[in-house]
Amino acid sequence: MVYGSVFDETNPNFGYGVSDNVVQKAMVTVAIEKVLLDIGKPTYDKVLKTLYTEYDSYLPDCYDHPEYLASVLRQTYGVSYKSIIKNIELELIEFSYKHKIQNFLTVMVQ
Repeated sequence: MVYGSVFDETNPNFGYGVSDNVVQKAMVTVAIEKVLLDIGKPTYDKVLKTLYTEYDSYLPDCYDHPEYLASVLRQTYGVSYKSIIKNIELELIEFSYKHKIQNFLTVMVQ
């Protein structure tokens, strides 16, 4: 085994790689933030506050629980929530081949 390989336990950086799941969670979080902030800071703040008060959750938690975000958007914006979800979907479309991101989008559009 070559020293310095990511799979080499003698490598001082072994185990410090970022998992695909962490990267996908970050991408989803950034996409949600971008869409909400494009609408406006008050919208972003309102969604974050409602997520916390209703679900004791933060924006990154929506990656594992997209139903939280969908519910907050639905109750806050009525029928208009669909355009917000569509914009989130457009931000993530190039990564939708990833299973967890596809699952996130599927739950959001239901």
